[in-house]
Amino acid sequence: MTETPFRRARSEEQRAIRRQAILDTAAAMLTELPVAQVSLNELSRRVGLAKSNVLRYFESREAVLLELLGSAQRDWLAGLAEEFASAVDDAAPVAERADRVAAVLADSLAARPVLCDLISAQAAVLERNVSAEVAAEYKRAAIANVMELGRLIGERVPELDAHRAGRVAAGTLLVTGAIWTHAQPSAAMLAAYEADPQLASLRLDFTATLREMLQVLLAGVLARGDRRCRGGLGPRHTGGRGFRRAAGPWSGTPDGDTTKPGPGKPLPRPRTLLPRVSPRRTPRGARP
Repeated sequence: MTETPFRRARSEEQRAIRRQAILDTAAAMLTELPVAQVSLNELSRRVGLAKSNVLRYFESREAVLLELLGSAQRDWLAGLAEEFASAVDDAAPVAERADRVAAVLADSLAARPVLCDLISAQAAVLERNVSAEVAAEYKRAAIANVMELGRLIGERVPELDAHRAGRVAAGTLLVTGAIWTHAQPSAAMLAAYEADPQLASLRLDFTATLREMLQVLLAGVLARGDRRCRGGLGPRHTGGRGFRRAAGPWSGTPDGDTTKPGPGKPLPRPRTLLPRVSPRRTPRGARP
């Protein structure tokens, strides 16, 4: 491909067109290559710009891919309501509806390998080479996407309140990334599976494994519905000591609690999942 002579975009419209061209080119590359093989040099060559010119619009390769991840999630969610409506019988028992929701989620994600690949690379790769501004912008979009997924799940399983539906939604994305990574074995692992039939049983089928894990996740969250201990487990379950829950949008904060630190204010101190334990005191005069 011959590189197109660079002409500076003079207007905001021109900048938006060039920025979208970079995103479209990166998206096309992801249909051919895994995330790990999408390089900034190759992206620059394909889009017809020098690498330095691409960096005028995105600060890094990871910034491009994070934006694609956010848009891919929004595209997926836009069609998910229709997929749920055609597969989930609202009059069915809750256990059956939950299993159908899990099956729809697994099949829908399996049909979007690029999205799954991006999800699997998010924390370990894509969030590692971006500025705080890009990271914050992505996380705000990610929270909105998880909330929308939780809303869609809650529509089909109304036994889940917004808090617990949000936890299922967040768990869905976490499990998807983990299973996708393990379901994409290297050439060496494929050869090992071929050579030793006993090892072949370790190879994961992405769709079936994800479906089963999501069914377990939904069943577990539903089963815990009667134990509404938003501030942590109560004394009955902890031997008299209450556990403090980790901070986060779906980690025990009451519904409707949207308190955020304002500009210039310090972030809240992270909480711990460990019980509060007072240090042992040695009586005066006794040996430690």
